[in-house]
Amino acid sequence: MNKTPHTSTAGGPFAGLDLLSSAVVLLDGRMVIRYVNAGAENLFAMSQRKLVGAPLSRLLGKSHGLEAALQSALTTNWSYTGQNLKVVRHDADPLHLDCTVSPVESSEARLLLEFRPIDAQLRVAREEQLLQQQQASRELIRNLAHEIKNPLGGIRGSAQLLERELSDPLLREYTEVIIAEADRLQDLMNRMLSAHCVMRPGPLNIHDVLERVRRLVVAEYPELTISRDYDTSLPELTADREQLIQAILNITRNAAQALQGSGQVIFRTRVARQVTLAKRRFRLALELQVIDNGPGIPDEIRDRIFYPLVSGREGGSGLGLSLAQSFVEQHHGMIEVDSRPGHTCFTILLPISDRA
Repeated sequence: MNKTPHTSTAGGPFAGLDLLSSAVVLLDGRMVIRYVNAGAENLFAMSQRKLVGAPLSRLLGKSHGLEAALQSALTTNWSYTGQNLKVVRHDADPLHLDCTVSPVESSEARLLLEFRPIDAQLRVAREEQLLQQQQASRELIRNLAHEIKNPLGGIRGSAQLLERELSDPLLREYTEVIIAEADRLQDLMNRMLSAHCVMRPGPLNIHDVLERVRRLVVAEYPELTISRDYDTSLPELTADREQLIQAILNITRNAAQALQGSGQVIFRTRVARQVTLAKRRFRLALELQVIDNGPGIPDEIRDRIFYPLVSGREGGSGLGLSLAQSFVEQHHGMIEVDSRPGHTCFTILLPISDRA
């Protein structure tokens, strides 16, 4: 007797598979699809409604090697892993996937297929390596900042004492320079150390944050045009308001400086679904983009733009984007950049729902 195809519901036996970042397909003994999770829907660009009850060939086409492996897994009850499987699609580019086949004990399914795009795996590995490098770099910078702060205070105090003993105004100008430069360096050290302040999360509307940033930047750069493209249906976030304001402000100021105070910046918000952030799966996430029409990020620093003390602007401290990334990471989010002459887009992804 044919079993009724399973559909994904909150109480269904396979609903938990929707939380996995990888694509999962469940088959019965006749190689008929009984369930696909949200990751599989996204990967193959096909809905569960079209796939459940259909043969596996509708999803993968004809793959004799994989079919033989599936039959063997059914017969021997052993797992199987296939690497670099090519799935040819009629209306899109081919997919190159790794596939793990596992027997399951269920009244509705016999085999579990887990697909992982090879390109996505390489991307995740690169992101992890980049984050580790940046974390090590930030730790070094913070340690240096701690070591510099104490002697810097001594230099400033000594310059103040010396200034009181000098009667010659010309000589006092030198001590004033020492004090001013010590204050500037002290501010720089504080900014280096501010990335790990204690968070104060609370409910907030991201558009209120963006409007605050917009007012601040327009007051500083009156010839700059900031356009808004908001999705007003976005729910509230749970986040640290001041950290998000500072992160977005740093990115927007970076854009304004690249535009030399005159050009166009766009704030855009959207909902992203089934997003993996920091190795966790979120049903909903905020996608926030800051787009400018400036000259773009120089090629020689594009891969290091979030590193501390890396700046494409003469006289820049190179801390603004590094601090922005630190604040976003503390919110379990991610920040990316895509840049070419005439178009630079910083994309921030932040989880809306923490049901991962």
